[in-house]
Amino acid sequence: MNERRGWRSHPLVQLTLVRYREFIREPEAVFWVFIFPVLLTAGLGIAFRNQAPAKIPVVVVEGADARRVAEAVGRSSAVSVQVLPDSAALRTLRTGKTSLAILPGPGGSVSYRFDPDRPDARTARLETDDALQRAAGRTDPVASSEQRVREPGSRYVDFVVPGLLGLNLMGSGIWGLGFAIVDARKKRLLKRLVATPMSRAQYLASFLLSRLTLLVVEVGVLLGFAVLVFGVPVRGSPVAILGVCLLAALTFGALGLLIASRAQTVEGVSGLMNLVMLPMWIFSGVFFSASRFPNALQPAIQLLPLTAVNDALRGVMLEGSGLAGLSGELAILFGWMVLAFALALRLFRWR
Repeated sequence: MNERRGWRSHPLVQLTLVRYREFIREPEAVFWVFIFPVLLTAGLGIAFRNQAPAKIPVVVVEGADARRVAEAVGRSSAVSVQVLPDSAALRTLRTGKTSLAILPGPGGSVSYRFDPDRPDARTARLETDDALQRAAGRTDPVASSEQRVREPGSRYVDFVVPGLLGLNLMGSGIWGLGFAIVDARKKRLLKRLVATPMSRAQYLASFLLSRLTLLVVEVGVLLGFAVLVFGVPVRGSPVAILGVCLLAALTFGALGLLIASRAQTVEGVSGLMNLVMLPMWIFSGVFFSASRFPNALQPAIQLLPLTAVNDALRGVMLEGSGLAGLSGELAILFGWMVLAFALALRLFRWR
């Protein structure tokens, strides 16, 4: 009995229980950690669900041969065509309401006007020219066929769910810990804790321990929703997913502790947290691939902790990778965790 009572009265246990109570008493924190990621997944999953591709709008400039050209182009299933006067057709092109303008010329020739930097305009040009050439009697020298395959893992929702999970781990780790510490310092609660038989390491570790126990619920809610509602594949081991999330939670928790180690006000720590997280929101491939950025930026982008988390989660969920195949990403996370927690222990001030 005494041993059980002694275990319960341990400073680390009591501090961890305090973290739970603080979290539960904040409805905003519960919403942003558990409910908002599910709502965001639902919205993006519905918005980018699999559906027939929309037809690309093209216009044919009025003229002697406009009707013939419009009929030929209209046989393509990829574009929608209308005939407009010259000024109206060019106005729709300038305002982005259409992707391609076709100007019929003498002898059955045509001229295409489009912006080559727009992918939809390049596609419209190819589809339109193909339809016109076929209408003029062109035959393909090579017979071809197509097999359309819809494989789970190639959809946008499959790509974005691991990114949302990484984003949620970062936000709950940095925001959740940073605000709690600075708020306690502002209320002079930390000053009172100095007189208790509690070490600095125990106080900081209680935040990380509370994050780890909430991690199972946090990951389970988002992944469970994505799998059940949208059929997002999880090809890797659940143990590998949990391992990546565990290391990610520790890493972002350590960053949150470091950011809050000296901050005196909520406004001050908010600015620091935004400064740390903003580059990762933009560059770490949450909503689109990080490979879209220039090659010169790639070494720095790959060293960001959120990039490592997103790449590791996508490797496990979409490619079925094990922890051994994610050694590079895990090494980056481990390095950030050790460095941030060591600096937090050194720089942390009670007052």
